[in-house]
Amino acid sequence: MYRAYEAKAVRAAEEPLLAAREPLMERASYALATRVASLRAPGRRVLALVGKGNNGGDALFAASYLARRGIFVTAAFAGDVHAAGLSSARRAGVRIVEIDPDDVTTLLGIARDCGIWIDGLLGIGATGGAREPYATWIRSLAAERKAMVVEPVVVAVDVPSGIGVDDADLPGPVLPADLTLSMGCLKPAHLLPPARYACGHVEVVELGLGPHLGEPAVRELSDADVAGLWRVPGREDHKYRRGVVGLLTGSRDYPGAGVLSAAGALGGGPGMVRYLGTSPDVVPAHPEVVPGPGRVQSWVMGSGLIDLAPAQEALTQALAEDLPVVLDAGAICLAYGRTLSTRVVLTPHAGELAALLAAVSSRNWDRARVEAQPVRAAREAAELTGATVLAKFATSIIAAPDALFVEGGGPGWTGTAGSGDVLAGLTGTILATHADDLARRPERTVLYAAAAAHVHARAAARAADAFTGQIGHPITATDIARTLPLTIGSMLND
Repeated sequence: MYRAYEAKAVRAAEEPLLAAREPLMERASYALATRVASLRAPGRRVLALVGKGNNGGDALFAASYLARRGIFVTAAFAGDVHAAGLSSARRAGVRIVEIDPDDVTTLLGIARDCGIWIDGLLGIGATGGAREPYATWIRSLAAERKAMVVEPVVVAVDVPSGIGVDDADLPGPVLPADLTLSMGCLKPAHLLPPARYACGHVEVVELGLGPHLGEPAVRELSDADVAGLWRVPGREDHKYRRGVVGLLTGSRDYPGAGVLSAAGALGGGPGMVRYLGTSPDVVPAHPEVVPGPGRVQSWVMGSGLIDLAPAQEALTQALAEDLPVVLDAGAICLAYGRTLSTRVVLTPHAGELAALLAAVSSRNWDRARVEAQPVRAAREAAELTGATVLAKFATSIIAAPDALFVEGGGPGWTGTAGSGDVLAGLTGTILATHADDLARRPERTVLYAAAAAHVHARAAARAADAFTGQIGHPITATDIARTLPLTIGSMLND
């Protein structure tokens, strides 16, 4: 599992180590220099962009190590910087250039001659976007980089300058990185969108913070985590013990939604799927589906529904019985004005999340704001409704009132019509197969919803042949559903 910690937790974890005189900056800067020296980049000139804080100190000490290895390094800064780091850089023969805050031309001239830029301008203590002169520096450097015939490799110290470390927002100009070396542990911006996309490849430099970090702010599951969660049936398990999913999805107007939600549910390996929607195509497409009412351990409602009255009635009954429920598509509006439990999972896309927030929040939310601040939007929706919110973005955000997960493993091909219907059905299956656990520990709903998002993303990648950085090929929602069993099997057997 990948765990990310907010800035205040990181600083608190550093305190006992610093009090014990652990050389944290020395370790961080040495690791940074070693990694930079390993890079293949145009030329061997390195530019260290040095800010006022500890990240600037890391950059200066790393510049010293690199200079002693015979690499030509320029350190550019404005005003006060880490004194010991600057002294070390001078002694090592680093070219030291103090830039007038208003003289971005000189900075860009230096930058053009360097194949690697070490970004040590802003660290995890920066909030609210870059201030001057760094805002102008970051904006100008980012534009200059794009204009260069051969783009330099940008290595960020801890985080790319300009991103929101804890909230993952982009409040101003950002210098995107190819590689981010996170000191001590992951930060929320490394996992959460949109900042995640500015970090490039992220590597953690071990500094010994682990025992002092406490609970993470954000988690992302691995294949091994999901395999450990998955309920594998035993010899004596029958269909009722393996979990029964009730589907109230699809209609005569949108019959495919019922078919796809059923495919997603079946792909997760339940004991039975009951279908109570009105799509005429579900049973012919999936003869193993049982039409009509009966015992269920979870519900999936909404995908392709036109008449919400049956879903309203079924939801009221499910809440009375404390059953897990997935509300998708049009049925998300059934959450308006209700106080729900975390056993209810809402699965909105950006537009549906904006509509939900417009109905339940006192703040002004629209789709543009939701897309700019997806983490804040998902968390607020969970806090205001009491439900678990699986917000579907390129990187999905799974929020409960007191927990946050993220899933970013799906390729761009995942965003295809019906993909969300498959995810809703799959989520219903995972909730049904773990219904006994959720009855005791409802707070684990967010964990199981995150597992569903993870399996769905991995299945999409497998269907598109988009593993190991490959672009892959177009897929349909049906392709994702068909790939679910193989995806789950590969996780369980690795």
